Amino acid sequence: MGVKKPTMEQLKRIAEKFDLDLTTNELSLYQELIEGTLESYNRLNQLVEPSLPVKYPRTPGYRPSAEENPYNAWYWKTSIKGNSTGKLTGKTIVLKDNISLAGVPMMNGSAILEGFVPDEDATIVTRILDAGGEIVGKAVCEDLCLSGGSHTSATGPVLNPHDPTRSSGGSSSGCAALVAAGEVDMAIGGDQGGSIRIPSSWSGVYGLKPTYGLVPYTGIFPIEQTIDHTGPIARTVEDVALLLEVIAGEDGLDPRQSGLEVKPYTKSLVGHAKDMKIGIVTEGFGWDGLSEEDVDHLVREAAYSLENSGATVEEVSIPMHRDGIHIWNGIGIEGLTSLMVKGNGMGTNWKGHYSTKLLDAYGKARKIRANEFSDTVKMTILLGQYMQDQYNGKYYAIAQNLARTLKQAYDHALKTYDVLIMPTTPMKATKIPSSDASKEEIITRALEMIYNTAPFNVTGHPAMNVPCGKSEGLPVGMMIVGRHGEDDMVLRVAHAFQSTHERVAANA
Repeated sequence: MGVKKPTMEQLKRIAEKFDLDLTTNELSLYQELIEGTLESYNRLNQLVEPSLPVKYPRTPGYRPSAEENPYNAWYWKTSIKGNSTGKLTGKTIVLKDNISLAGVPMMNGSAILEGFVPDEDATIVTRILDAGGEIVGKAVCEDLCLSGGSHTSATGPVLNPHDPTRSSGGSSSGCAALVAAGEVDMAIGGDQGGSIRIPSSWSGVYGLKPTYGLVPYTGIFPIEQTIDHTGPIARTVEDVALLLEVIAGEDGLDPRQSGLEVKPYTKSLVGHAKDMKIGIVTEGFGWDGLSEEDVDHLVREAAYSLENSGATVEEVSIPMHRDGIHIWNGIGIEGLTSLMVKGNGMGTNWKGHYSTKLLDAYGKARKIRANEFSDTVKMTILLGQYMQDQYNGKYYAIAQNLARTLKQAYDHALKTYDVLIMPTTPMKATKIPSSDASKEEIITRALEMIYNTAPFNVTGHPAMNVPCGKSEGLPVGMMIVGRHGEDDMVLRVAHAFQSTHERVAANA
């Protein structure tokens, strides 16, 4: 089908949108001139664009019944096996449902995309299968991944395996719940404001947001290019490190990547933190109206326990950490409105692989089903476009400039300390809002837990949730943050903590 020539009325509306005063004769002239350029678009329709490879056979699988899905954490079940040997042989992996898996439905938590089936495999999918892993399905995620709670998905709330009345955390809600419940060995989550670390914290598993650009985002539905991350979730540090080894590295198709060195991450797991210096960031504790005393206590206790593993542990103040949430808001809200909404998930002005089928399906659906967005998405669209209309992107620009200052503040502390520690989330898992909850409660429960996690999406530092205890039957998470490219050091400290507590448990 050829590209249609614009009508005079369509051109008139566009002119008005851009404050152009054009006469009818001028519009008619432009219409004639445009017709010639449309030949290029019609030629593009005849050319074959390159696509991401699909190397391994699969069947579509099925949507599991409620009996098979007690935590409502599965979106789709399947079984796709790769090589018979490799680092991931014998491991089962579930993907967050914003990751393209050819032939298997992808909803990204949103009614807008229901029924869409990708025709390509994300880069990390091929790497997992090449390494011998078995991909066993797609995990429920929050509506367009825009919630730190687990109550916004169009398929209903994901329940926390530790207490089904509580949130499993979001937006990689199903990933963390399935790992915590022992239904899969590993998961791949996504993280733009904490969406790997938050559900890992509330569900009691390990989850790493790698250094920005270490793992290719190719073939994954984005939110905002400068804060997009994807990474591993598992029940042990060993499995997190193993999965990172497989998925890390350049693919030549993702503009987020910048040639970071890939390391043998499993070899960094030496069981101790000897000669390492650890800084406890005081500003990560005591958030007014958010922090719970038991969470702050358990995280501090866990951090100081690393002295038993050979580390030096001290308190450090980074005042600008408290401004990280404001900088993230300035980038995230306008950025996602521009890329994820108006740009149909792909936008323009970057080189790399565009998932054409996905952006076309989402773009068409968005125009006729916008009322089905979650309340969180609707509020963000309204605010993001208001800021663009009224202030011309000025505050997005200010926030991106301040992002460098924030990074420098952490980097200054990381000259003294090998890693930094604070609570992953200020509070334990919250109650899932009732079906008749107010919009205020729904939105509050979706965004209140990101204050410690979101700053590191802005700065790109590697950051990992480490389960460090329970209070009132609910998990508490400690976040370990490292220097750019030193994911291995973050994993080393996490493993030192895990090993120390395994020894204590064995001797109890």
